[in-house]
Amino acid sequence: MADDALSKKLSSILGCLDERQRRLVLAAEANAIGRGGVARVAVAAGVTRATVAKGQKELREGQQIESGRVRRPGGGRKRARSTQPQLVPALLALVDPETRGDPESPLLWTSKSTRALAQELKRDGFVVSHNLVAELLKELGFSLQALQKTREGGDNPDRDAQFNYLNARVQEHLRAGMPVISVDCKKKELVGDFKNGGREWQPKGQPGEVRVHDFVDPILGKAIPYGIYDVGRNLGWVSVGVDHETSAFAVETLRRWWQTVGKSAYPEADRLLICADGGGSNGSRVRRWKAELAKLAAETGLEISVSHLPPGTSKWNKIEHRLFSYITMNWRGRPLVSHEVIVQLIAATKTREGLAVHAELDPNLYPTSIKVTDAEFASLPIVRDEFHGEWNYTILPRVQSDQVVS
Repeated sequence: MADDALSKKLSSILGCLDERQRRLVLAAEANAIGRGGVARVAVAAGVTRATVAKGQKELREGQQIESGRVRRPGGGRKRARSTQPQLVPALLALVDPETRGDPESPLLWTSKSTRALAQELKRDGFVVSHNLVAELLKELGFSLQALQKTREGGDNPDRDAQFNYLNARVQEHLRAGMPVISVDCKKKELVGDFKNGGREWQPKGQPGEVRVHDFVDPILGKAIPYGIYDVGRNLGWVSVGVDHETSAFAVETLRRWWQTVGKSAYPEADRLLICADGGGSNGSRVRRWKAELAKLAAETGLEISVSHLPPGTSKWNKIEHRLFSYITMNWRGRPLVSHEVIVQLIAATKTREGLAVHAELDPNLYPTSIKVTDAEFASLPIVRDEFHGEWNYTILPRVQSDQVVS
């Protein structure tokens, strides 16, 4: 019973002391008890007899330690890299084959787990834990990182020049009061009660339930949002298709936008500039895209100029971060259970900077088997710019005798 009282006494005070102070208190208690005091105090405090004996020695010698220190200089367990000088080189040798990125960069990263690395080091005779491996990797400048999608293809030597050229065209059209739009097809979405990324406020303990597997519903299918972003007016237009992403679908979206919004917003416009990616239904090499644009030019009387972003830079298209990113944020955490819900969520997208979006369903079918023959393509009224005509061109509403058409 006496030892229980001693244990309670020590536990009430030791937690408030540093390492050296605890030793001195334990030593004082042992000295007060006398014979057998070291053993009794050690058991009551849950420490070794050596700890109590060390405290007694410090009391007898009256040792002084620098202010702010708990241990004498050099005290405590030696660091693993000091006792095992080959540990760090061995760890680097294991990590090196799995290193990713620029070797000149001060930040490296490894794809091997710390437990796997620790196991390999133990096989080589080192005394090491996975926690120590993680600590050493951090000291060496490593960190866990995920792969990032940044490369879409080889860099073209004229990439920056094309951006400068595109920007000059945009500024010239805007100064003249002409419409400038950025176009693209957003990621296709599964329609139905499927999981959608992100979180939404719900009553605690009542998360929404969706399907476990993401298999296309044969009845609902997919939604294909093709968007137009009006650069000068900060407005969006999205057609949600139900069939295929084709050039005809893309240009039909342009046609609806112009007839419903564009013509009234730009009553004096005689030309339109489209900024588009280099691939997809509006790609720079897609013949049908140009053929469909030629039909639209003839219908509207507009000169339709197109500037494509250079290869590998589709994420720089303004529509990606001015429109699509906000749509994604608006419907995060919600299952897209029907095409009507998707249209409503897109149309409800707004920002504090004034972005507003019109959205509508396009139920039409767009077959993919339609080809443009060499003769049909050769007859299109396309005028190619001198600078990268494959990226920059204008489609005339009619062939003009003083223009070079190809």
